[in-house]
Amino acid sequence: MEDINDNLNEEIQESATNNENEESQKTSKKEKKRNKHNEAAEQIQEMGEKLAELNDKYVRTVAEFENYRKRTNQEKADLILNGGKDVIKNILPIIDDLERALQAMTDENAKEGVTMIYNKLLSTLQQKGLKPMEAKGEKFDENLHEAVTQIPAPTEEQKGTVLDVVEKGYFLNDKVLRYAKVVYAM
Repeated sequence: MEDINDNLNEEIQESATNNENEESQKTSKKEKKRNKHNEAAEQIQEMGEKLAELNDKYVRTVAEFENYRKRTNQEKADLILNGGKDVIKNILPIIDDLERALQAMTDENAKEGVTMIYNKLLSTLQQKGLKPMEAKGEKFDENLHEAVTQIPAPTEEQKGTVLDVVEKGYFLNDKVLRYAKVVYAM
């Protein structure tokens, strides 16, 4: 009987050991699943962060490109609009000479011919955006006028106004091309 008891004890111990092994395997499987779940969650979080970072870079790159495109388009438009600026600026002294010649001419036929040439030149330049600046009688503005001389104001109302224009100023497409050289009352 002892043999039977011993066998039973051994079987009980084996059964208990097997149960413990099975439980530890179940626990081990649960831990492995939990670990895999945690690793997957960490990977998802890392991928989410990478996605957010890449999306931010993409949005910034698109914005930079849009700004670049707008800036280059504006520069092209300015270049087209003011492309002849230097040529027109070099023609202004010729216009001044023509105006002085017209004032000094006494022969009416010659004066009429020069006036026609002068008007044609002015209308062509005006089509390109050139406008003469009206300064006489206006308030002195350092953004438009260059003071050649200052004289005491003859009357109180004339204080700070342009009394005479020594050299005419011009705008090209509403930007100052040449400042008017003026005499103003202080």
